[in-house]
Amino acid sequence: MSSFVDRVWYGGNRPLWFLSPLAWLFQSVSESRRRKAWEANRHSLPVPVVVVGNITAGGTGKSPLTAWLVKALAADGWRPVIISRGYGGKSPEYPLLVTPETTPGMAGDEPVMLADATGVPVVVDPDRRRGACWALEQGLGDVLICDDGLQHYRLPRDIELAVFDGARGIGNGAIIPVGPLREPVSRLSSVDFLVINGGSEDSDHPLNSFQGIEHPAIYSMSLAPSSLVNLRSGEFRPLADLDGKVVKAVAGIGNPGRFFDTLRALGATVSEAPFPDHHAFKAHDLEAQGDQWVVMTSKDAVKCREFASDNVWVLAVESRLPEAFEQAVLAAVRACADQVVTTTVDEMHHG
Repeated sequence: MSSFVDRVWYGGNRPLWFLSPLAWLFQSVSESRRRKAWEANRHSLPVPVVVVGNITAGGTGKSPLTAWLVKALAADGWRPVIISRGYGGKSPEYPLLVTPETTPGMAGDEPVMLADATGVPVVVDPDRRRGACWALEQGLGDVLICDDGLQHYRLPRDIELAVFDGARGIGNGAIIPVGPLREPVSRLSSVDFLVINGGSEDSDHPLNSFQGIEHPAIYSMSLAPSSLVNLRSGEFRPLADLDGKVVKAVAGIGNPGRFFDTLRALGATVSEAPFPDHHAFKAHDLEAQGDQWVVMTSKDAVKCREFASDNVWVLAVESRLPEAFEQAVLAAVRACADQVVTTTVDEMHHG
């Protein structure tokens, strides 16, 4: 499936051009929903709200950036709370506060992963405004980070960050289903920061442009492998142990090719096992031959703890971003906090 998407969406042509009427309909419905949601949003929330998202379908690195933001804000003295839709989770009731006992089947894989990675409260609710209001009523924090919420317009927001895969970019530049765009490129004029996952890593300053897109605040992000951990025992191994090792690379993420390339860059001989994004893994998905290691992402690993064997390892990654980007985001959050107007509980829910 990934190779098909790469070919039809991220190549230079538009082989699905005959679906243009559907793309026009998709864009019209999206713009109508956005307009209605903004008109209904009479009240902001009484704390800064930062939304991380993208305008393209598929994986771009939103969750690692969310985790990085949370840690940067916490180090600056804030008490961040993550708000998530919880894609793939089915809880009997919402809002849901992720705890150590919460399973990916209840909350979704990304909220459980983010809770593990950051240690901050993670609130799951398909209605992210309701989840945000509940988090504030419970006194969970003083800044909200919404993971993958750029198109969830019912949630008021103060700062928007749009993330792109540096290699894939905007693909063929067309709207779904002809291309990968959820919204037209013009939408980027209203976001505060553009983050390019895999862009130029030697720049501590904003980039001038990205694939013809001009914006005053474009920054590069890289994902660096940080640890190799046995999913069953918790044993740590140095990343150098992957050099020359034959591994079965399992990935149920938006862009599995990036994960496979990372393992190869570490010296591993990779047997690729891609699955659909948010795949519900079973034990047989992790079967390997001989002394082969199975290596997977943190996002996938949270769904495999109960049945993982001794040869399953997790390659964790961490985001690296310029100091200038960190200072710009922190300054923007502080400026939002200074401008916050007191909002009542009733206004929060019914704004």
